[in-house]
Amino acid sequence: MSNEITVLIIAAASIGFFHTIFGPDHYVPFIVLAKAKKWSYMKTIMITIICGIGHVGSSVILGLFGVGLGVAVGKLEIFESVRGNWAAWALIVFGFVYFIYGIKQAIKNKPHTHPHVHIDGNVHDHKHSHAQEHSHVHEKEGASYVPWALFIVFVLGPCEPLIPLLMYPAAKHSIIGMVLVATIFSIVTISTMLATVLIATFGINLMPLKKLERYVHALSGFAILLCGCAIQFLGL
Repeated sequence: MSNEITVLIIAAASIGFFHTIFGPDHYVPFIVLAKAKKWSYMKTIMITIICGIGHVGSSVILGLFGVGLGVAVGKLEIFESVRGNWAAWALIVFGFVYFIYGIKQAIKNKPHTHPHVHIDGNVHDHKHSHAQEHSHVHEKEGASYVPWALFIVFVLGPCEPLIPLLMYPAAKHSIIGMVLVATIFSIVTISTMLATVLIATFGINLMPLKKLERYVHALSGFAILLCGCAIQFLGL
């Protein structure tokens, strides 16, 4: 293995880690949705890994395609930039739609009281929420589209530094070196996503948030919306 490939492998691991940590869109959606949808840890792990594979895999395939056909790196960077815009807007739309859904759920879940008369004549108020009676049914009906929507967003989202900074320089030395560099970047990126999601989810589950349970969907949608805006307008 040449010194250049060794340097690129180290760079791939470093860039994969910091690219993920400094990009909140890599983990915030999974953290907030795991809480809102009450995903198990195993389900959270599986969805995060699958979306991570879609995220890095799309850029790896594009890079291999570009190298194989001799496409100039500048053209691929333009296409990656366009994909980035698509992904940011997709995240904004997804977050906004889920935020509106969360507002509706919060309104439906507003507690109210009914007088309850016992046989002995005693009367007391009974706190009641219609949404609580049917929440599990609605969750099952609307749960299937969320992972698929996330997967599409992450497939659209490019790994901006992968192709110009890692794959193309490695390809100048060997195809095997390029594949190795792309593999290291992918493993580190997905591992960092997964570790961040699990640590944050575990911490949130320990927090007493019962007073916010009614608004958890709305807060989740708003957090995802902010991630999309941060990418699109702040360049995160």
